[in-house]
Amino acid sequence: MALMQNLLVLSLAACTAVAAAADAAERGFIRKGMKEGEVVLRIGLPDHETFISNVKGAPEEKAWTYLPAPRDAQTLTIVTLKAGVVTDVERKIARR
Repeated sequence: MALMQNLLVLSLAACTAVAAAADAAERGFIRKGMKEGEVVLRIGLPDHETFISNVKGAPEEKAWTYLPAPRDAQTLTIVTLKAGVVTDVERKIARR
């Protein structure tokens, strides 16, 4: 039984790693007007989140940062969202 559980965990980990690599390749396809949920579905949660404006009664504005990844090497991606909708996408070359 323990062997089956270990195999299941390893299989899920492998699938997650493959999905994460595919998500990084999708970063260049994020566009203005996309919904926040679609961004998360396509490229996953951000590596860093910054709130630009978070005032009660006003639309929330934030920036999501995605660091370079194997399938999107040397590219820093910053997605700005207002009220849950992408308003800007900035991609910068980030050399180490």
